[in-house]
Amino acid sequence: MFSPYYKASGRGDPIDHSSLNVALYGPQHRWVMTERPSANVARDPSNLTIGASQVRWDGNALEIEIEERDTRLFNPVHRRVRGTVRVIPEALNPTSFALDPAQNHIWHCMAPRARIEVTMVQPDLSWSGQGYFDHNRGREPLESGFNTWHWSRAHMKEGAVVCYEGERGDGSLFASAIRFDRHGIPAEADLPAIAHLPRSKWQVERRTRSEIGVAEVRRTWEDTPFYARSQLASKLYGEEVVAIQESLDMRRFASPAVQFMLPFRMPRKAL
Repeated sequence: MFSPYYKASGRGDPIDHSSLNVALYGPQHRWVMTERPSANVARDPSNLTIGASQVRWDGNALEIEIEERDTRLFNPVHRRVRGTVRVIPEALNPTSFALDPAQNHIWHCMAPRARIEVTMVQPDLSWSGQGYFDHNRGREPLESGFNTWHWSRAHMKEGAVVCYEGERGDGSLFASAIRFDRHGIPAEADLPAIAHLPRSKWQVERRTRSEIGVAEVRRTWEDTPFYARSQLASKLYGEEVVAIQESLDMRRFASPAVQFMLPFRMPRKAL
């Protein structure tokens, strides 16, 4: 949905603008988001192949085989990024949520809680921990439906909580908190107080929800002209939590300046 090539094409065949996004943070930072045409894409109900990378669902886990090269600004050397990520859901949620009255934008959190196992070969590193798995789909461009978007997700002692809010394209506001129990069953929850966060270095407005109206930005992983991804410490429903938070400004995304810059971070392969 962030592809400048897809936007420039008039948004015809989305399969002709496919990519696997890989972001590794830390001393061995890697960034991958290379777009490929439909000739390099194959799919069936349980498998997706994009270039040399593959995503498979075996009935119990989502396995992602990564075979890519990274992108670095002002550096022509593209380092190999190779490894395997397994996402093992602790519970599966069958319910989708409409994000607008016309149901043009649908969010589905398939695994509100999951375990992950990461084994990278290049760079050489591995770990295991907590994970999450969701997806969005829509019948119109995201920038048509929304001006701004703030989202966060935290694991609880039992289950998980997702908070999202923002401004739709027509100027109306929306906000929800969804709690998932240990079986993955969702339920609307009372919205905690707004916690304003410092703007990112690119001056993207950020906010989240916290029981005490205060949250701390522990680190910011992605800081771009239209998007920021951060780790927070806050309090939700009586628990001290560590949350993943994202803020998105679709008005900035649609600007000519950002559309000009995106191909430097998101190259496209002819084959």
